[in-house]
Amino acid sequence: MDIDDFDYDLPEDRIAQHPATPRHAARLLVDRGPGQEPWHRRVSDLPDLLESGDLLVVNDTRVIPARLALRRATGAAVELLLLEARSERVWVALARPSRRLRPREVLTPAEPDRTGSAAGAELAVELGASLGEGRWEVAFAGDTAVETLLERWGQVPLPPYITAPLEDPERYQTVFARRPASVAAPTAGLHLSPSVLEALSDRGVAMATVELVVGLGTFRPITVSRVEDHVMHQERFRIPPSTLEQLTAAHVEGRTVVAVGTTVVRTLESWAANGLSEGSTELFIRRPYPFAVVDRLLTNFHVPRSTLLVMIDAFVGSRWQGLYRTALAEDYRFLSFGDAMLLNRHDDPR
Repeated sequence: MDIDDFDYDLPEDRIAQHPATPRHAARLLVDRGPGQEPWHRRVSDLPDLLESGDLLVVNDTRVIPARLALRRATGAAVELLLLEARSERVWVALARPSRRLRPREVLTPAEPDRTGSAAGAELAVELGASLGEGRWEVAFAGDTAVETLLERWGQVPLPPYITAPLEDPERYQTVFARRPASVAAPTAGLHLSPSVLEALSDRGVAMATVELVVGLGTFRPITVSRVEDHVMHQERFRIPPSTLEQLTAAHVEGRTVVAVGTTVVRTLESWAANGLSEGSTELFIRRPYPFAVVDRLLTNFHVPRSTLLVMIDAFVGSRWQGLYRTALAEDYRFLSFGDAMLLNRHDDPR
């Protein structure tokens, strides 16, 4: 597949800079299948669009303040984005700029922490091995817990296309977020509010959780011309025993499984492919793909030329192009803080 087939014109003013208020006020483009015009709804209508007995699966990972503004001994600025923990004090991080960095360099804060302490009072990060593509192994010095250091110096790592300040960092967390681990939010879940979750429960829709630690595998762009040549980075996932029981029951009873976000799709389909309920996945879902678990998908509108858009193409076929054209024509908001779609899985004749 040619990556140009997954491109589309996204005007800058269509990229949402702020989340909808309240969360469930986001618009919802409802896919009705081939040959039928989609419905225009709100996320608040979701309980009326699902059926009693459906199983809604969400990713309950929590975003950590993973972006650190640091400096070298020369005074040059360096930004680290923590990607994944290798041990209690050793992480893999994406550095920018990376070209002039050297192993054993020690980076210190470029600014005071949030308590007003002197810069560098406790935080020091030593560079280890270069892992390529701007990634480095980094080690936190001292005895202070890394979580504490991040709370004092770290920033919520909003995507680079969001340039407006986020007044409330909790708006980049889902209302069901639990264990801090991810460096980006599972953004489809940002639309779900307590009132919508309560209405879904009243409707008879069951809810289950999984965890996929969102990292480079999710947001790394495709830079090759042939989609199949793209290499996915691994991301850790876990499906709790209670969720496995719910998934098994849904399969036996023929009930619909609704994934909230592409990270949930990767988690569930990884489990179906290898039988593991916990581990790491580098699954790259692209057409043709034999979906085994997910029937419907609540998802945002994604970046052009991305692995997420390739997954949507595998899920609904080339019809995504018409849905995106409709969304652009009807002034939907795009990307992480934008509006959403509810998609039905359909086979593509190709």
